[in-house]
Amino acid sequence: MLAGPCPFYPAAGAIPDIAPPRVTIGAQYTGASAETVENSVTQIIEQQLKGIDNMLYMSSTSDASGRSRTTLTFAPGTDIDVAQVQVQNKLQAAMNRLPDAVKSRGVFVTKGGQDFLVTYSFYTTDPSMTQVDIGDYLNSNLVDVLGRLDGVGDINVFGTFYAMRIWMDPALMQKYALMPSDLISALNAQNAQVSAGQLGALPAVSNQQLNATITARTKLQTVEEFENIVLKTSPDGSVVTIKDVAWVELGADNLTVKAKLNGMLGAGMGIVLADGANAMEVSDAVAAKLAEMKEFFPNEIDYFVSSDSTPFVRASIQEVVKALAEAMVLVVIVMFIFLQNFRATLIPAIAVPVVLLGTFGVLSGAGYSINTLTMFAMVLAIGLLVDDAIVVVENVERVMHETGLSAKEATRQSMGEITSALVGIGVTLSAVFVPMAFFGGSTGVIYRQFSITIVAAMAFSVFVALTLTPALCATILKAPSNHGQEKHMRRGLLGLNDRFFRWFNHHFDATALRYHSTVAWTLGPAKRMMLIFLVILAGVSWLMRKLPITFLPA
Repeated sequence: MLAGPCPFYPAAGAIPDIAPPRVTIGAQYTGASAETVENSVTQIIEQQLKGIDNMLYMSSTSDASGRSRTTLTFAPGTDIDVAQVQVQNKLQAAMNRLPDAVKSRGVFVTKGGQDFLVTYSFYTTDPSMTQVDIGDYLNSNLVDVLGRLDGVGDINVFGTFYAMRIWMDPALMQKYALMPSDLISALNAQNAQVSAGQLGALPAVSNQQLNATITARTKLQTVEEFENIVLKTSPDGSVVTIKDVAWVELGADNLTVKAKLNGMLGAGMGIVLADGANAMEVSDAVAAKLAEMKEFFPNEIDYFVSSDSTPFVRASIQEVVKALAEAMVLVVIVMFIFLQNFRATLIPAIAVPVVLLGTFGVLSGAGYSINTLTMFAMVLAIGLLVDDAIVVVENVERVMHETGLSAKEATRQSMGEITSALVGIGVTLSAVFVPMAFFGGSTGVIYRQFSITIVAAMAFSVFVALTLTPALCATILKAPSNHGQEKHMRRGLLGLNDRFFRWFNHHFDATALRYHSTVAWTLGPAKRMMLIFLVILAGVSWLMRKLPITFLPA
């Protein structure tokens, strides 16, 4: 499993946050059946969740372990913090109607769903440790610490903590005329923390020097203390205690949870991502905190990552960054082959990083992240934004070779010729991508970031082509020594023999001539070309209906 930080962009994500925000309500009714949980807890909560702003729908589950989960889904763009507060306010109206056993354990409202970002498995090679020991350690020492990390929505422990279990004997209960409710009442009355005040507290008598807190009763701790809880007294002075009618043990709170890891008893823990949080940042923060606390784990407790959804995110970002670097290298190589001049090639190579830096600034200001879509837009933009710089450089060189002007004067004349063309190119390409930014729903979230990235790159490309690129041309380029010298006769990089460029130019000119002849042939008989065009439209229509349609690729 890949668990280290992304070496490129630690705040990156695979795709934009397109899932609608969710709020989850969780409750526990110990010992109740699924039907009882549905009727006594879930339905009561659902009935109060009315009139919440931007709520699309809700879904609920009730299971035989006594758990109730209600997930509310809101429209994209809803402030999840405001939605959580509204849900909590509505939930207060249902609290008085819930069973006391549910209210005593608490009803929890968390941001996000129940999908796990990463799960950890804990185990130990110490034979004296049991699975309950590990589960109790997780619940007592790790859940609260990890739950306070930014971006962690919830933590589910696949294990149980310790509890005092009382197994009642029905025959003995009947013998002493007792009901389970009698035992529960005695537990609540005698297992309580009572504050009896202080001895010597103000107002005190003169010369009072002692101030002591009086503890009348504390919570019970041991099996013997629970066994000695009095259930019933008789006029003759005899008493009935819990040990007379039940068996008491310190055991697992939930006997339905068991976990084995490679044959060893253990426990697990699942981290739920909060809505709007960054997956890789949260995963790295949890991993770092666990590594920090590992040296304090008792009894040789260790852990490993059993499932993690972030390696795909990291791999996808790294692949797109790799494609971005490859695209930049290929652009420089192609420019050098066609321009056949190192100085002329250097100018577009400088312009590309400057434009990308400006685009990253726009993304940061818009609150977007580095994800697959924005990076893919960057890859596409490289091929577009470099065109503006190439047009400027090529035209400046043409003017210098045709007129013999200096680089500065040739640049001034060249920009007077092509400024309107550069602006027109930028406006035309922007008009293609701007409408994508106004799509609605989840589709709009995806294409909006793609569109803004492309448009921002094109805008900066035109700006750089009108400012930085002319300045570089006037500074870096040199006028030819012989007026009217053809570009084909220039020598290559560092004085290398120009036989390769002669060969390339010869074949390129031949290809251009054939292309010119083909275009002239196609522009001749209009009826024939219209027929070919209609055949192409029919093919496009047939293939569009034939190909399957998906919202996102697998």
